[in-house]
Amino acid sequence: MGEHAYGQPLTRLEDDALLRGKGRFTDDIRLDQEVRAVILRSPHAHAALKSVDASAARKLPGVLAVLTGEDVAVDGPGPVLSELGLPTFPKNGGPAPGPVVKPELPVLAQGRVRFVGEPMAMVVAETEEAARDAIEAIEIDYEILPAVIDMSEAIDGAPAIWPEAPQNIAFEWHGGDPEATKAAFAKAAHVSRITVVNNRVSGAAIETRVALGQYDGRYTLTTGTQMPHGIKATLARMLKVQPDAIRVVSEDVGGGFGLKNALYAEHALVLWAAKRLGRPVRWVSDRAEAFSSDYAARDNLTTVELAMDANGRFLGMRVDGLAALGAYISPKGLNSPVNNSPAFAGVYRTPAIHVRVRGVFTNTASTDVYRGAGRPEALYALERAVDAAARETGRDAVALRKLNLIQPADLPRATPLGLLYDSGHFEGILDRALAEAKHRQYPARRDDSARRGRLRGFGFAHLCERVAGAWNENTELRIENGKATVYAGTMGNGQGHHTFYAHLVAIRLGIKPEEIGFVQGDTDKLAVGHGTGGSASLVLGGSALQGAIDEVIKKVKPQAAERLEAAEVDIEFDDGHYLVAGTDRKVAFTALMPGLNVTGYHLFKPTNHTYPNGCHVAEVEVDPDTGVVEIQRYLVVHDFGVVLNPLLLKGQIDGGIAQGLGQAMMEEIRYGKDGQLLTGSLMDYTLPRAADFPPFEFISAPTPAPTNPMGVKGCGEAGCAAAPPAVVNAVIDALAGYGVRHIDMPLTSEKVWRAIQGAR
Repeated sequence: MGEHAYGQPLTRLEDDALLRGKGRFTDDIRLDQEVRAVILRSPHAHAALKSVDASAARKLPGVLAVLTGEDVAVDGPGPVLSELGLPTFPKNGGPAPGPVVKPELPVLAQGRVRFVGEPMAMVVAETEEAARDAIEAIEIDYEILPAVIDMSEAIDGAPAIWPEAPQNIAFEWHGGDPEATKAAFAKAAHVSRITVVNNRVSGAAIETRVALGQYDGRYTLTTGTQMPHGIKATLARMLKVQPDAIRVVSEDVGGGFGLKNALYAEHALVLWAAKRLGRPVRWVSDRAEAFSSDYAARDNLTTVELAMDANGRFLGMRVDGLAALGAYISPKGLNSPVNNSPAFAGVYRTPAIHVRVRGVFTNTASTDVYRGAGRPEALYALERAVDAAARETGRDAVALRKLNLIQPADLPRATPLGLLYDSGHFEGILDRALAEAKHRQYPARRDDSARRGRLRGFGFAHLCERVAGAWNENTELRIENGKATVYAGTMGNGQGHHTFYAHLVAIRLGIKPEEIGFVQGDTDKLAVGHGTGGSASLVLGGSALQGAIDEVIKKVKPQAAERLEAAEVDIEFDDGHYLVAGTDRKVAFTALMPGLNVTGYHLFKPTNHTYPNGCHVAEVEVDPDTGVVEIQRYLVVHDFGVVLNPLLLKGQIDGGIAQGLGQAMMEEIRYGKDGQLLTGSLMDYTLPRAADFPPFEFISAPTPAPTNPMGVKGCGEAGCAAAPPAVVNAVIDALAGYGVRHIDMPLTSEKVWRAIQGAR
């Protein structure tokens, strides 16, 4: 529709309110008679609770309730449970998944605590100050127990955190074909091996977690979440009520990134307390509390072996990974370690792959899904392994990749890990990226850096992700009294959902985007919805909206026929207008809207994943005297399928790259040997700032996705998946003259300096 066609930039509709401070986040909402809750958290990584005495706390002024694990055992919510199992893909000879040890996480500790930050008691008082005073008055007698922090030590004779997991192994999972992989290695001319750490990080959202609970015969939870309907279903099980007895509302969300997907204990606690007290109960996490109690992310130790023939062709790959789960398996904690292991296939024609992953319990906060949810972990290990293989065998990193890339003629192509790639031009993407990055002129730039006493490095990462094929999504379009409103089952947390849904309606129906209403995040207003994650909202929610628009067009067709004085069978629809076939008579959809009351609803069921793919290039300079790394240029050429709104796309790319570079260069959650959190504030946990990076350059090179009506592929996680291997490959290239083969993330100046000094 003219100015609102695909590929036309549309400024975000959300931004006016957000930039003027008129957003509506959970902590902006105030209810009559509400009270404040504060959580007492464990100061120890592992301890038995010999006694908990809250009698003094209960007597303090303003205190309404002090709830402990003993109270939970009487009438409290059930435990926070892991929601997922292990996948069985592909069925080509790999061992079947074994049992998973899934210990229950009580909403308040009972008998023992297993990580610093575990909730032990909740005080509800008239004010936050009164609640915090009461927290200090609770007396607890601890018996300190040995803490297990390091994954490698956990599986090598450390004390068992759970008796049912004697080696602290929660599960062992295999993917791919071990026999075919073994045969491939047997005929290899060279085997390259690298072990990499994917460091533990925090989502560190601008908005910390907040939960506001109400009970008036029915529970209402207001919270910032990405999946309101999923939270509702889980709460119903925990509170032992029917789902209709619960409403979940999520308004503006100040960053989610996956770590606001799942349920936390506080969601259930505020509802339980609200029912007991007959008043709304609010809990707000502070930043230090967030670092200790939010689900963390990543935390993998992965060894990749790559078998090649004498010419450098990949014959097989063997992956052996450890994934830290924390002391408990979080609701979606099994997702990242295994569900996205198919990403190890990458863009290469590797004939045989075998992946083994062991989930490990440690006395730390649980890990859960985080932007990419396993794809960044796999892609980092893969692209570091390919670069290492090139360096070991004296081959050019570009030439080695080109020799092994999947070609357009190979598509559709089944990978050894169960995916079916259906579109893309991987070599074309690589060529374009290298040309735009002026790769041929790189030696001259390297020499110039050397004259200035700097080490220059060129690195890149080539990725293919699977997106938007794991669940269904629904969307409604309602035309009521001349007003169009989209009701979405997805839940925005900064991506611009209102904008892209309105854009899609404008394209088809000709309604101005700013005149289109948008409703999300209320389980009463849309009964079913999956929520937001996995770069899937536009692919799944947008495709569902296409079906809903089709239904509205069909329902309004009789009115159009009447207005045009034609038979309904002769009416066609195109470019926002109903037309009489074979004539120039037409009427705009918008002209029929006054007085209309119709609803279009559609549930979109994907037939395959989409496969966004691209190449990220980083060029760096390293100061050998200080170890400081400066990114000189960062360039992306990416196939995201058909582009709806380039402004939203660029925003997603920039944000993802910033998070990926943050992990690669500065972010890390660290614990001491005793399990004490060493990075519990923004003074200790370093987040990237705009000045840390150059402007990110982005070039779109789309091939349409064949599995959805728009041809889009999803873009939210590509940046954080490709940025870490691209920049680490560049830094290792810069240090190649010293013989440095690998440095684990984050590449702080101290780490880089120590690597240089060690090599010298």
